[in-house]
Amino acid sequence: MQFSESWLRQYVNPSQDSDALAHAMTMAGLEVEDRHLVAPAFTKIVIAQILSAEQHPDADRLRVCKVDAGTGQELQIVCGAPNARVGIKIPCALVGAELPPAEVGGKPFMIKVGKLRGVESQGMLCSGRELGLGDDHEGILELPADAPLGKDIREYLNLDDQIFVIKLTPNKADCLSLMGIAREVSAITGAALCAPQWNPPQTSIQDKRKVLIENKELCGRFAGRVIRGVNPKAKTPDWIVQRLARAGQRSISALVDLSNYVMLEMGQPTHVFDIDKLEGDITVRWAKSGETLELLNGQTVTLQGPDSAGKTQEAGVVADQKGPVALAGIMGGNHCAVSDDTKNIYVEAAYWLPSAIQGRARRFNFSTDAAHRFERGVDPQNTVNCLEYLSALILEVCGGQAGPVDDQVLNVPVLKPVRMRLARAMQVIGIPLTNDIVTDVFQRLGFEFKQEGDVFVVSPPSYRFDIEIEEDLIEEVARMYGFENIPDQPPVALLKMSAKAEAKRGIHVLRQRLALQGYQEAINFGFTDLESEQRLAGATEKEVIAVLNPIASQYGVMRSTLWGGLLNNLKANLNRGAGRVRLFEAGRVFKRDSSIQEGPGMVTGFTQAQKLGGLAYGSFVPEQWASANRAVDFFDVKGDIERVLDPLHFITEAAQHLALHPGRSAQIFLKTNAGKTAVGWIGELHPSLQQAYELPQAPVLFEFDLDPIRKLGLPQPEELSKFQAVQRDLALVVKQAVSAQSLLDAMMASKQNFVRTIELFDEFKPKAGSSSMADDEKSLAFRVILLNPNETLQDPQIDAVMAALLIAVEKKCAARLR
Repeated sequence: MQFSESWLRQYVNPSQDSDALAHAMTMAGLEVEDRHLVAPAFTKIVIAQILSAEQHPDADRLRVCKVDAGTGQELQIVCGAPNARVGIKIPCALVGAELPPAEVGGKPFMIKVGKLRGVESQGMLCSGRELGLGDDHEGILELPADAPLGKDIREYLNLDDQIFVIKLTPNKADCLSLMGIAREVSAITGAALCAPQWNPPQTSIQDKRKVLIENKELCGRFAGRVIRGVNPKAKTPDWIVQRLARAGQRSISALVDLSNYVMLEMGQPTHVFDIDKLEGDITVRWAKSGETLELLNGQTVTLQGPDSAGKTQEAGVVADQKGPVALAGIMGGNHCAVSDDTKNIYVEAAYWLPSAIQGRARRFNFSTDAAHRFERGVDPQNTVNCLEYLSALILEVCGGQAGPVDDQVLNVPVLKPVRMRLARAMQVIGIPLTNDIVTDVFQRLGFEFKQEGDVFVVSPPSYRFDIEIEEDLIEEVARMYGFENIPDQPPVALLKMSAKAEAKRGIHVLRQRLALQGYQEAINFGFTDLESEQRLAGATEKEVIAVLNPIASQYGVMRSTLWGGLLNNLKANLNRGAGRVRLFEAGRVFKRDSSIQEGPGMVTGFTQAQKLGGLAYGSFVPEQWASANRAVDFFDVKGDIERVLDPLHFITEAAQHLALHPGRSAQIFLKTNAGKTAVGWIGELHPSLQQAYELPQAPVLFEFDLDPIRKLGLPQPEELSKFQAVQRDLALVVKQAVSAQSLLDAMMASKQNFVRTIELFDEFKPKAGSSSMADDEKSLAFRVILLNPNETLQDPQIDAVMAALLIAVEKKCAARLR
């Protein structure tokens, strides 16, 4: 929000100077981001009048001017401006004047007596650009005819006025106007507030234009009136042009300038239509399919279209019988814009619901001052008041006859009373407060309230959309009390070193172990695109969790797997020349679950489980002389996971996953005393997905639930045996379809005494016709470690255990001793 200090001080004029005022505003939450003079410093530039302008004898583009600068004598100045003519008043830089530097950091330009093509020049006639008043360099800056000769131009044009640039937070929509800023300054400083005064226009005609509002969720209030016989070529008053310029707005025409002025001063955007270009009644509605509109900026937009999430988004319109004539709350259409031929106008002011405006301008790739205000909230109780103000200005500047105001109130928000406890405010702000202090704050802010003991029940004014909960009122008390007045006291608390949970492993340990295996951590959004979610998880449109207001189309749904982000990371690295990639990520995934009501870290109907996932791509080891180069495979990654999860024991069983290669994927199970628990997946990327992601080689992916692998359980201490362990080997012949894990499970299920561990150490598959085994058989050799902690094991005991293990695998797996 940009404005001039003199404009502000017309409505509230505190005793503080500019520096103190800027500091007070900043400390109250209205951050003064920038503050500078209207024009840069210069000296000895006065108002002068051209008495004569003759052609230079040796230059076609130069004129020799006689100038009266109020010094008592005529000055001869050579000027090249095309608009230099007799009678106009202009700024004149006298000899010895210092003009602003031509570039930032340059030196001031000193005016001296000189000669131009042999003719002496005793000064310089200045353009607006040379005075730092804009970029217009086509001619001399022309001043009003009543400008006093010899008067300093800085004083006459009030060029020492300061421009304030306020950086507002999104909740302070009430300060997007001069009156809003003035209200705040009045509350901060205690200075009296003087609202602008005008006489409501007299109704001299009875013309009305019928307006039908079809959608209450689009427009909550709509007011308008007909004004006939206006002069669109009327000159905008200089004081309005000056205020608009110092607020960053250029002057266009009287009708447009007055509408912009009311918006900047009162915060209510308005629009002026050429009523003779409207066909029939006016309708306020949502746009229909296929409708387009040419806007004032020359852009033609399709009014129904996809938003950033890919969903069809409707735009509100003001329409006549032929179609849309304005984009509701954003910009008018070119068809009904006012021009120099306009005679009769329709002036409207409306309250558009913020939800109906938010995101619409962004969809059309532009933004407007009106949309900026409407999507944050405009005072619905001030609509007619601002319409009357604009009408009065139009009648004063452009003339005409005004009809009655047609005001329709359909859906105006009612702000509910908010309660604030004095004790709670003291606890949050950290300062002692009294009822008198809080009462003074609310009175200065213009809040209506009542006290119920130490509880304040506040009814927010219609322009304060941000007052909804107790903390909002506490913020107001803190702002008005002054952030700089709140003591800077560090929190005092007893610090106690908490012991690590012995039965639980921290996520940082897992991250460190993965890093030691050569994996780099990636951090991705919890959002992904719909296509990736359907590819990797097979989710239907009903199962995916759509984001209501996504930041971009590729982040339209919540992820249910970490693989989508990791594959995108892989693709990005390959595009930048990487050939060997190891990535992992720890984060939440999101799934629907209708059985969930509420719980810590969960939203009703959804789970937010934590997962640990990763991928490996490229060669097994970096290229080197000591080992052959080969691609990373399933077993390499499985070994990495074993080292990361140690001491937990997990097994893999062949299984199919939608995103993994059917023959090279497995499900991961954790083995516990109670059995086994499925925790994740590991395998190569499916060939179709490898093609979709345009990957030269299939990466090996893994993902598992984080909570089960963090639970280690308490260690069970055992006395070290004084006796030596015994090692026996058991070679078994089984069908090739029988897995080694099934043999291990069968032997462990027999629960033999003295057996400590059983490990597979060899696998042999015979060539056709070269062994006593059949072609569909294989040999698996297991090493069995036996130990009796109380005595030395004897051969009969060992033989009995080995025989029992052999019987177990013979019965359950049809194995035979090799």
